[in-house]
Parts: sequence; C-alpha cells; structure tokens
Amino acid sequence: MPASVHIFNQAVPTQMSTAVLEPVTVDERREWFHEHSPDRHPLWVCEMDREIAGWLSIHPFITRCAYRGTVEISIYVREQFQRRGIARALLRQVIERSSALEITAVIGLILGHNAPSLQLFEAHGFDRWGVLPQVARLDGVPRDIVIVGRHTA
Repeated sequence: MPASVHIFNQAVPTQMSTAVLEPVTVDERREWFHEHSPDRHPLWVCEMDREIAGWLSIHPFITRCAYRGTVEISIYVREQFQRRGIARALLRQVIERSSALEITAVIGLILGHNAPSLQLFEAHGFDRWGVLPQVARLDGVPRDIVIVGRHTA
C-alpha cells in the first residue's frame, strides 16, 4: 500500500490526473484500499524492475444495485515508468477480465486537459460519454471532467 500512495502522491502536484490538492497518507488511504476485493473490485499493480510501477483501481461507479455491472477505474503510473506501456497493459487487463468480474460497462473520469489519458482510453475503444464543465478548480483555473466509457458485454 505505501507504494500505491507514493505513486498517487506523485500525481497530485501535476494537477493532470487527480483533483486531490494535497498529498495523502497511507492511513488516509487505508479504508479505500480495503474497499477493493479480488473477485469484484480488484486493485491491480504492475511491477517493473522489482518495483511497483503502476496500479489500477476498479471501484463501483454508483453503489445502487442497478449499477452493479458498471465500474469506475483509476490508473496511476510512477513517474519513472511512464510512457512504457504500463497504463495500456492495465487498461487491457480490465477489458479482458470484465466478463469474469461481471463488469458490463467501464467508466473513467478524466480531467479535460489530460490529453494523454484521453488518448489512451480512446485508443482502447472508450467513447466520450459526457462532460462536466468547469466542475474542478485547480490553481484557480476551472477544469472540465470528461466522462469516458465503454460497454464490455
């Protein structure tokens, strides 16, 4: 868990992939970590050079029963391992394992100015399902959230 927190905290000051404005602690992320389960909402890591290079979190999109098959995912990659195919591999894993996890739709919420993430998801068959205009404020700048999604079944 410390490695996943470290990777997440690397993303905080960039303001490209999270609207969290301050680094988090392991204790603050403990509940989030325990919400994952290998059979329904896993947290997968990718290792390179004997280090955790990145991770992908699958969590409920909305907890109401009718949305059970719809999940939201988050992907974070350690700075020194970016642009080496880790995010692509993790995203492919979700698509390939969606049936076994009873996932029918995958959603990502991406800051509108994060062109690399938008391109990654679109390259894997995700469409833009909507925009939440100027709902995040980063360094005083209003930012959009782009909702990307893909049906898996």
